[in-house]
Amino acid sequence: MSKIRTLIIDDEHLARQIIRGFLEEDDDVEIVRECGDGFEGFKQINELNPDLVFLDVMMPKLTGFEMLELIEKPPVIIFSTAYDEYAIKAFEQNAVDYLLKPYDKERFVVALEKAKAKLDTSQSTLTGMKEVIKQHQEKAEVLSRIAVRTGNKINILAIDQVRYIEAQDDYVKIYADEGSFLKQQTMKYYENHLPPDDFLRIHRSYIVRLKEVARVELMGKDTHVVFLNDGTQLAVSRSGYTRLKEVLGF
Repeated sequence: MSKIRTLIIDDEHLARQIIRGFLEEDDDVEIVRECGDGFEGFKQINELNPDLVFLDVMMPKLTGFEMLELIEKPPVIIFSTAYDEYAIKAFEQNAVDYLLKPYDKERFVVALEKAKAKLDTSQSTLTGMKEVIKQHQEKAEVLSRIAVRTGNKINILAIDQVRYIEAQDDYVKIYADEGSFLKQQTMKYYENHLPPDDFLRIHRSYIVRLKEVARVELMGKDTHVVFLNDGTQLAVSRSGYTRLKEVLGF
């Protein structure tokens, strides 16, 4: 039987040390790498393709959830976190285990055995992980940044860098100062979580940053177009035009 190739991602050295110590007592496990931040963790997951990852949720620069949003086929995940009890219940409901800091060896072994059972049955974690991420996103408040991916590179976009967002099938395309980025999320998510004083949904396909709007023109009977500061033209629906009039006061 091949060993369980395991990756540890946590920004706290002591936390990594505790996990490593417990894992070294289990002959079924091989620790392939330790990472101190989400950027390196993302890179190592893609390069090493581990079976199991111990993942801290709250890390600087890139959180565990932001990292998972960018991984197409996540491995089995055990959260190692100081997250709140309400979120932990969401993890349990989706068969994703957790270690609530501080934890003891007995609780660690329970989590590890659950991971082994999942790996033994070759059960896919993709659906469960997507549901966990979705629940986290729905609880999230107003966004201050967005993590995006280009190949193996991660960019963190501050919200004030975002110019507009366009719907593209199961994805959205985020247009920002430094380029455009595809992300597998919904327009409804961004409509609900972007700062409402700064962004407005003007069409089923477009959310625009209000400061980017240069003018609105009538292009035909009941058909309007928004011109952005750089000349980009975006369609405006009837309801979007009504909202624009209310917000911009024209």
